[in-house]
Amino acid sequence: MARTKTKLFAGNRLRQLRQREGMTQAALAECVGISLSYLNQLERNHRPLPDHLLQSLCERFAVGTSWFSDTREAHAVQALRETMADPVFKTAPLSLVQMAEAARHSPELCEAFLTLYRAYTFDQERRSHAPSANTPPLEPYEAVGNWVQDHNNYFHELDCAAESFYEHLFSDDVPLATALAQHLQDRHGLSITHSTALQARGLVWRIDRHKHQIQLPHNQPPESTLFFLAQIIGQLEHNRLMTDILRREGPKDHNAQELARVYLGNYFAGALILPYARFLHTAETLRYDVDELRRHFEVSFEQVCHRLSTMQRVGAEGIPFYFLKLDIAGNILKSFSANRFSQARFGGPCPLWNVFRAFATPGQIQVQLSQTTDDSIYLNVARTVGREGLSYADRPRQIAMVLGCTIADATKTVYAAGLNLEDHTLVVPIGPGCRACGREQCSHRSLPVSGRALDTGSNARGVVPYRALPEH
Repeated sequence: MARTKTKLFAGNRLRQLRQREGMTQAALAECVGISLSYLNQLERNHRPLPDHLLQSLCERFAVGTSWFSDTREAHAVQALRETMADPVFKTAPLSLVQMAEAARHSPELCEAFLTLYRAYTFDQERRSHAPSANTPPLEPYEAVGNWVQDHNNYFHELDCAAESFYEHLFSDDVPLATALAQHLQDRHGLSITHSTALQARGLVWRIDRHKHQIQLPHNQPPESTLFFLAQIIGQLEHNRLMTDILRREGPKDHNAQELARVYLGNYFAGALILPYARFLHTAETLRYDVDELRRHFEVSFEQVCHRLSTMQRVGAEGIPFYFLKLDIAGNILKSFSANRFSQARFGGPCPLWNVFRAFATPGQIQVQLSQTTDDSIYLNVARTVGREGLSYADRPRQIAMVLGCTIADATKTVYAAGLNLEDHTLVVPIGPGCRACGREQCSHRSLPVSGRALDTGSNARGVVPYRALPEH
């Protein structure tokens, strides 16, 4: 299968950049050496953005190429595709081309449409299950996820604050966890103690201000202790910065704001223990080998994967990864994407994904080349994480995660070693979940694609006992 170069239509982002700089179209056209009419066509998405002009814009305005990426458009198309699969739209179907054009030319209208659909589905659910409920149409967890995605999973002010704190505290002679504990003692008068009662109460740390103590579980791994101490420092010393971010641009719903605050606290902790410039340099040197990175920084596999998904500082971008964390039942616990990859909003993930195979080989890395329904090819790295049981009665949660990048970035990673990236014979086709996946011959299909008429046939029976009739 030959690889084709996707044309980049970046009119909205180009317009946003021009407006951010306070420039007219005429001024920008003169600045980059193109005609006013050509710039007008670019901003209206009538012409794709060529490579030479992309590089010129990046150099002139000190932004990375990711600024102009069509990642948001791809995610919007996936959301539209799943939404339009609802049978309620069967009398007004849209083709994939029409959805792509809508996401490209009218992103605000598409978002309004998706918001309306969420309100509709909520109302349908409320009427059938809980007539007295008065919950907002958009669940807080989903609102925070959308908010993080809009920021490309990177919060510059918080990231820089964490990096500055690390550089001020760093010493080759003192382990980071020891330095953080000493800082908490010196600045806040809080000593570290270990408690056997925290786990029974469902707590991972607790500040006892009366006793001037930070209580931690007695049996947690050192990388967890490191992360929790960083969380506490963020809460004690950078709460005002987090509040400013939330007040200025955070979700409006109260519950969503509270969840977003938790997310920012976790973000600060990850940025502190894995400071941006040092971590990116080491990641590139080690070719993004997660196991080597976790040993180098003495952190967990999950902490490295999560941090890799945030490396989108303008002018110093790492590989744009997507990152998902799932349990064994397929419930998505974390989801961030800095590339075009978009998970299913409705229904479970595709069972052909290597993240599910990881549960059969605990602790071992599974590498997979997969192709999504938009023909993008990804290199996926999956592995289980989590602790062992502490007793016979203990039931630790079984978790796996997957980190993925486009095939164009795969060669920068150690995981491409031994793979023929030009041979797509063994590339695994994965979908966004059966409800929105149009692959007819997939023997792993669990239910029909939504919004399409079905034909069960009378003279033959296929691998799947039904097929969707073509769209008109």
